[in-house]
Amino acid sequence: MLPTRGLKLPKDTEEQLRRLKLKAKITPNVASRLAFFKSVESGYRYHDSTIKLDGSLVLDKVTWLGDLTLAIDCTLTMLYPTLDSKELEKAWATHVQHGVKTMRMVKSVKDLA
Repeated sequence: MLPTRGLKLPKDTEEQLRRLKLKAKITPNVASRLAFFKSVESGYRYHDSTIKLDGSLVLDKVTWLGDLTLAIDCTLTMLYPTLDSKELEKAWATHVQHGVKTMRMVKSVKDLA
């Protein structure tokens, strides 16, 4: 399971989430949920990367994941059963980073549907 406090993302991912908020009016936490599942559905998998969680937006697990907390925790545990909570945080951040890259051309909520 993901840690309950202090989840972070890389700076570049946070910046992309902020741009998405300006363009499509989607908050960073909601956009991160969409990005996570887009990444998982695309077949992308985390491979012990050296991702730097150096972003300034530090939120707790419930704020980042909302009603999808259990679904995201279960998905991560299913995909990566041997990882500890800190590594699961990196896996989550990597999936969000990967998914956000596929959402660069989004200009409105309609583009996500």
